[in-house]
Amino acid sequence: MEFGYWLPVFGGWLRNIPDEGMDTSWDYVKTLAQKSEDWGYSLSLIAELYLNDIKGQAAPSLDAWSTAAALAAVTEQLEIMVAVRPTFHNPAQLAKQAANIDLISNGRLSLNVVSSWWRDEATKYGIHFEQHDDRYARTKEWLDVVTNVWEKDHFTYEGKYYKVEDNILQPKPAKKPFIYAGGESEAAKTMISTQCDGYVMHGDSPEKIGERIADMSRRREQLGLPPMKYGVAAYSIVRNSEAEVKEELDRITDVKASAAGYDNYQQWLAGTQLEQQVSLQDYSVSNRGLRTGLTGTPAMIQDRIGEFEKVGVDFFLLQSSPQLEEMERFSDSVIKAFNPQQQSA
Repeated sequence: MEFGYWLPVFGGWLRNIPDEGMDTSWDYVKTLAQKSEDWGYSLSLIAELYLNDIKGQAAPSLDAWSTAAALAAVTEQLEIMVAVRPTFHNPAQLAKQAANIDLISNGRLSLNVVSSWWRDEATKYGIHFEQHDDRYARTKEWLDVVTNVWEKDHFTYEGKYYKVEDNILQPKPAKKPFIYAGGESEAAKTMISTQCDGYVMHGDSPEKIGERIADMSRRREQLGLPPMKYGVAAYSIVRNSEAEVKEELDRITDVKASAAGYDNYQQWLAGTQLEQQVSLQDYSVSNRGLRTGLTGTPAMIQDRIGEFEKVGVDFFLLQSSPQLEEMERFSDSVIKAFNPQQQSA
């Protein structure tokens, strides 16, 4: 089992706590990324949003791509998974930038392709906003261009959304970056099963996650494509007793509809097609992370991870708060139990 985490580019993950002791700064994320390699984390997801989805639109947030380039130069082992929104980037130009970051990192870059959902963000930054299925049609073409210019020169493409003529991209990436994506609509699952290498999911129970993995596995087999890599979002709380866990859960889920990010939450619901309804408690920590159930004593969490392992999960993308302290605690209590080699790190 691999353990990854969301880089705290928004200054935290809790909607009801304005200051989580996690600076929205390069110094903080650099320190976290470097320490995470020693703690046994294998990848970091850098979200791409131009506005702060967690703390409210007026709050600061770090840019994904410049942060990724900087981290590539100051880390040695960490997979740098950068979220990318096709509506934000010309595909050939993004492929050029990504190839350079991949070379800086010696082949550690991957992409998490995300369909834009936030209309206000698009409007404030002058970006065209499309309806749900149109976004996935665009993403299909976008991926066609990106993956082809990574692999060959003199590539020409003409689609509904994009056109390139006799493209030359040099130098090529150190290796073709791994492509992840997530989504629960039929349009999303069709695109992901045909064009991506990994499927990342919002938090949910092992049973629900197992059903999604089985569905995507069938789609891949029918297409004659190799197995995918499967990841799940989770919010982690490790404590010595269940009473301490409950106390922390009560603290972080006391979210009111007046929270700074609540309007963003409403826009997200309107712009997505989910298999299940999302409660305000689910929203409190983003990405439905509490549904995964990685909250409890170390033994309880280890057992829960074992259940996900049995249904085919390959890695987790964790959130926690404050992140430096909680990620180190999770490493000492959980990661070292699954990866004993970390004992000597």
